[in-house]
Amino acid sequence: MSLDIFLQNIVNGLSLGSLYALIAIGYTMVYGILRLINFAHGEIFMLGTYFLYYGVLIFHLPWWLSFIVAIVLTAITGMLTERIAYRPLRKAPKISILISAIGVSFFLQNAGIVIFSGVPKSFARPEIFDKMFILGNTRISSINLASTFISVIFLMALLYVVYETKTGLAMRSISTDMETARLMAVNVDRTISITFAIGSALAAVGGILWALKYPQIFPLMGMIPGLKAFIAAVLGGIGNIVGAMIGGFILGMAEILLVGFMPQLSGYRDAFAFIILILILLFKPDGLMGKNVQEKV
Repeated sequence: MSLDIFLQNIVNGLSLGSLYALIAIGYTMVYGILRLINFAHGEIFMLGTYFLYYGVLIFHLPWWLSFIVAIVLTAITGMLTERIAYRPLRKAPKISILISAIGVSFFLQNAGIVIFSGVPKSFARPEIFDKMFILGNTRISSINLASTFISVIFLMALLYVVYETKTGLAMRSISTDMETARLMAVNVDRTISITFAIGSALAAVGGILWALKYPQIFPLMGMIPGLKAFIAAVLGGIGNIVGAMIGGFILGMAEILLVGFMPQLSGYRDAFAFIILILILLFKPDGLMGKNVQEKV
């Protein structure tokens, strides 16, 4: 592989990894607080793209305004999901919440097919994302630059919220000991709702950037990216926000470099991600930056 092609793959890997990182954070935030894998997160990712699509198509909103509205609506959807499907089962056995999460995933998938139809729709991309920059012999598309830049901005904003605000302090205290946090006057229900809202908003940003990068949307589009983001969260250490970010970038880079070095294996790109999941569970189940936490029965 020449240096130019290698640099091209690095740029593509950073772009893809930033999207995985955005989605993976939703998994890791919810797990960090509730010890729950929100398997409906991929469908939340999908809804964000449809909110933007119809905001532009039906309500004729400017693209940037539709982007903001889609993020807000997706955040509200995440909060409603928590309120309806998860909060009533908070004191139930973990398996009950897990089954509920899977049920929400199937419900949103099929609701999407009924409401939006199962026919893939072309996702209109603003002209600004069609530009191409030439750096030596490396071609860098504006969508790759934009997705990486926007992802990093949102990730930094999240770190500020989690580590520099009272809401973030409440999140961290609940993740350590929910009952003690409740005794210390932390509003647990509100904090968990905010956690779902933030995770869902980041999933919406990731979904929209994904649709700009691969301009086609359909109701099942969140399945594979959602599973890969889950793998990224496990790789980095599920429950650890920085770990999820690192895991996302590592997974995106590994996928792109695999195809770059061994193009004959491009058809096994998805399988490669699941092999990483199996290996990490076998040899380091707490992830690269995770801690070995005992589950409460």
